[in-house]
Amino acid sequence: MTQSTSQHTPLENTPKFAPQVSVPATYMRGGTSKGIFFKLTDLPERCQVAGKARDNFLLRVIGSPDPYGKQIDGLGNGSSSTSKTVILSKASRADHDVNYLFGQVNIAKPMIDWAGNCGNLTAAVGACALNMGLVDADKVTNSIDDSSESGICEVRIWQENISKTIIAHVPVYLDAQGKVQVQETGDFELDGVTFPAAEVKIEFIDPVDSSSDMFPTNNLVDDFDVSGCGLDKDSVKATFISAGIPTIFMKSADLGFTGTELQGDINSNSETLAKLEAIRAKGGVAMGLFKDVSEAQSSQHIPKIAWVAPAQSYSASSGKAVDAADIDLVVRAMSMGQLHHAMMGTAAVAIAAAATTQGTLVNEAAGGSELGEVRFGHPSGTLLVGGKTERVNGRWQAKKVSMSRSARRIMVGEVFVPADAF
Repeated sequence: MTQSTSQHTPLENTPKFAPQVSVPATYMRGGTSKGIFFKLTDLPERCQVAGKARDNFLLRVIGSPDPYGKQIDGLGNGSSSTSKTVILSKASRADHDVNYLFGQVNIAKPMIDWAGNCGNLTAAVGACALNMGLVDADKVTNSIDDSSESGICEVRIWQENISKTIIAHVPVYLDAQGKVQVQETGDFELDGVTFPAAEVKIEFIDPVDSSSDMFPTNNLVDDFDVSGCGLDKDSVKATFISAGIPTIFMKSADLGFTGTELQGDINSNSETLAKLEAIRAKGGVAMGLFKDVSEAQSSQHIPKIAWVAPAQSYSASSGKAVDAADIDLVVRAMSMGQLHHAMMGTAAVAIAAAATTQGTLVNEAAGGSELGEVRFGHPSGTLLVGGKTERVNGRWQAKKVSMSRSARRIMVGEVFVPADAF
């Protein structure tokens, strides 16, 4: 008896699914933000250059666009502070160690904003560059003090988005095997971050080009036309500044605020958010960033909008009491259409530059005197920033801005992305 055999034939319409591609990645907290860090040469070849493939790859990594706003199918956490990507590479400029490229991923739209820097994640760039082996080994070794078996490695960063130099002072130590390691744990406390870590001092060198105006309207204070934005007035006072990141500063009272708002006070109010976005768009035109307010939709990372008020006591989002006697002023700032839970690092640069320039609204809120540093209150607590500005050939320039942050690796491994996503 002959036994017949049958061979399984796939159905004609059976879909063929793309495999996943794995790419080495580091997940880090820097300041009060989190992001996914990549070494440029680890990216798929077509993603190693700017363009649609790179954008689509990073969007899929983060989990955007997500109409649910949660980024569940990616590494983003549904907030502007955690929807961030970084690409690092060996420095291409003399006297620098690493190139740093930042991408702010939009949560709801298929868009990455490459126009500005992330000051918070800057705190993680030096440490990540050291761990990725992007800093010259001799420089790393020479940063160790033999007597203490620890030291500070000065990592010179070229910020590619804004073409600026940033210096990160990263603490390092010798482990039991005699290998230099980044110190990540410590007792430095940063408001907006739950656990203490090692302090990383950051210096933003010449954050404003000598050929451009730190105050793009040539005024320290402008009468800003806000007609049609939903306020009860057509004009308010504003300081427009381009330091760290283009920022619009206004008085809290002119917006109907106190300056002690927390995220729930702003982010749950769609009418308030619409007003602030309309003001931001008009401010972008006033600063020369947009030709028309409609262009603001495609550039939500810049400008930032912030409001200031004199020092006052309030309860931070953690319940911590912030005493007016311990701060110089209060500041609140919007990021990607939401009130930031603490303060963006780049906006902190703008605050430092404006506060240390007499005549601005920020300096006025801090008391109006000549200042070299200020401690300001934000939704999560306080932050101390320093700055040095001067007037050269009729232009205001910020020579240096400094602040302390912290950073920590959360995960090192591989991220998986469907091959047909990019």
